[in-house]
Amino acid sequence: MKTKSNGKGKSGGVVSASTVTGDSVKSLKGEDLGKIEEIMLDQASGRVVCAVLSFGGFLGMGDKLFAVPWAALSLNKTRDGFILNADQKVLEQAPGFDKNDWPDFTDPAWSEGMHAHYGATV
Repeated sequence: MKTKSNGKGKSGGVVSASTVTGDSVKSLKGEDLGKIEEIMLDQASGRVVCAVLSFGGFLGMGDKLFAVPWAALSLNKTRDGFILNADQKVLEQAPGFDKNDWPDFTDPAWSEGMHAHYGATV
């Protein structure tokens, strides 16, 4: 996780979204999966809805983005990125979306489906 000199870096487990955007995401086995492109926030509750990931060329998914529940990610021990708690089969079947056609993140059915896919609670 990168730190910023403007005071928005890591501080007691609280970080700014801009310090997380661009962080690497690895599999449980340590394989590079991609990076965090965006953090989606619910304006009403202030909660993080999900992270939007690009998986690069991983599994041929280079042209899509993937919404991943925040609960499915954990900070790795070296604090320089995140680990996605999902096996290869889950990633291969992950519902992605086009970079120019984002889903409606406020749709409860969409949100429930995303969380269910990764085995995370809403």
